[in-house]
Amino acid sequence: MTGELGQLALCFALALSLVMAAGGLLGARDNALTARRIAHGATMGMLVFVVLAFGVLTYGFVVSDFSIAAVASNSHTLKPLIYKISGVWGNHEGSMLLWVLVLSFYAALVAGLNRGGDHLTSAALGVQGLLAAAFLLFILFTSNPFLRLDPAPFEGAGLNPLLQDFGLAVHPPMLYAGYVGLSASFSYAAAALIVGGAAQSDSWARAARPFMLLAWIALTCGIALGSWWAYYELGWGGFWFWDPVENASLMPWLVATALLHSALATEKSGAFRTWSLLLAIAGFSMSLIGTFLVRSGVLSSVHAFASDPTRGFFIMVLIFCAIGGALALFAWRAPTLKGGEAFEPVSRETTLLLNNVFLVAACAAVFVGTLYPLTLDAITGEKISVGPPYYAATFAPIFFALLLLVPLGPRLGWRRGNLKDAMRTLYPALGLALVAAALVLLVASPRFLTGTCAFAVAGWLIGASAIDLFKRKGARASAFAAALAHAGLGVTLMGVAGTTLWRSEALTVMGPGETMTVGPYTLRFDGVTAEQGPNYRASRAHIALMDGANVKTMMTPEQRIYPAEGQDTSDTAIHTTGFTDLYLALGDDRGGGRWTLRAYVSPLAPFIWLGALVMAAGGLLSLWGRLRLRSAVPSAAVQPAE
Repeated sequence: MTGELGQLALCFALALSLVMAAGGLLGARDNALTARRIAHGATMGMLVFVVLAFGVLTYGFVVSDFSIAAVASNSHTLKPLIYKISGVWGNHEGSMLLWVLVLSFYAALVAGLNRGGDHLTSAALGVQGLLAAAFLLFILFTSNPFLRLDPAPFEGAGLNPLLQDFGLAVHPPMLYAGYVGLSASFSYAAAALIVGGAAQSDSWARAARPFMLLAWIALTCGIALGSWWAYYELGWGGFWFWDPVENASLMPWLVATALLHSALATEKSGAFRTWSLLLAIAGFSMSLIGTFLVRSGVLSSVHAFASDPTRGFFIMVLIFCAIGGALALFAWRAPTLKGGEAFEPVSRETTLLLNNVFLVAACAAVFVGTLYPLTLDAITGEKISVGPPYYAATFAPIFFALLLLVPLGPRLGWRRGNLKDAMRTLYPALGLALVAAALVLLVASPRFLTGTCAFAVAGWLIGASAIDLFKRKGARASAFAAALAHAGLGVTLMGVAGTTLWRSEALTVMGPGETMTVGPYTLRFDGVTAEQGPNYRASRAHIALMDGANVKTMMTPEQRIYPAEGQDTSDTAIHTTGFTDLYLALGDDRGGGRWTLRAYVSPLAPFIWLGALVMAAGGLLSLWGRLRLRSAVPSAAVQPAE
């Protein structure tokens, strides 16, 4: 009966989402307090039933109820518990249910943070209700996670071994929290256009900003987790390959970053009102397009685990309705929309405008590189691949220009600034940039102009952030948010440059007792042993990292075979100093106790994920400060009267 209970819960959730949509949109009118209260109650009810449905599906995976088709296709009795749970979203049906679960949580947050039920929030709930209803209909009619098998198989087919990893257990929910989080800012932008007057003010941007921040933080952490997984799990020695699915998460992050800066200007000085509305629409549109790319089966990727081409058409229809509807609403209101407030050429608004231009251009470069091969294949049948050289020629210069601009904005005043004074405060940061470039030229080998520039820009960003942190000493914690986020960019840039430009690699066949050298490290091969895991068999290599004649540590890369799934994976071993990673991947058995071993030395690789954590910390500080400010203002002061 568990499957039927989950199915019934989804039906109730669909009914409540329709009530929520109708009540929210009707509540956007004057003197419609009852409709707003109905929308608020329906939002909470929808959350309850979606949580129930998700809990029922999770229970089915935990107890291995193979009468449920999704469980039979994606689980196995021998799987560890954590991977039984992560199997819930390791398939198309479950991942779509996770999407709706996250959407329901965001809708409940929208209702909970605005209990007064003003016109704008009511309309935003109405839009959220329409989105929820569309996805629930999609699940019930094309992607039902509770379909039954009769007779039920005795054993399940198992889960893709690449997904049986803690990083991939956490990565999809985190990324969905970012993807779906942009639906809240999308809903507020659409609500502002529905209400009309809100589009002319900064009220919608102020209301949506916590959700923008939450989505941006989740996207930052989700992308970092995905790149970390690709780094240690795939055995390729790299962290980013400009894979289409990786790009699908990067594009909404770029637009969300632009939206955060544009909405700040809208809120502070009234600038970019119409542009911020368009960015809010574009951000969620990129999330929907990313979902289509990952789930439709139109592309082949090591990351595209839960794709189903037969249902890609329906996802495309959802995208068309959401994006087309929002743009039609914008076009309807366009004649009445007023431009933002005027500002001088030298001002913070100008730097934020350039910031947005660079971010949108960077997103466009990624968009073209991702979709052009698919479009060409669909039109002509010709298959091409777009790889790192394209992005090095297009994305990298745009992003470098953006990073040069970043420290200048916070030092210029709103509407009018003083460029000389701003540059004067940045002299120490410029000095640090020159020192960083000189150190690279002196220490690094071989010398790369790209690497020298990258470290100079990183020093520029970190130095400017350090100045901001020192000058704001004693201020509220949220005042440090932008400085931390910008410093994190600099730290990540150093990691990307170090591991991309100065990585050492060695590939050799080794037998017991033989040694190899990679970079400054000497490795001794001590043989391979057979190991039995809970649901896999492993060939585990024993590699001694030598310090002269002594063993500094043992490293144990593995080759794993998963009998239930009929697949094998590589489990790498990484030794890190915090500044440099030694990375080992075990290859083929060459017979006679000899195995292929691939080794990499990646300078500053840990900085990639350290920088992402620093950026996320900056976002969290900003979010915390924003929520504290909202809680400090009496609700009567922020809710318009009936």
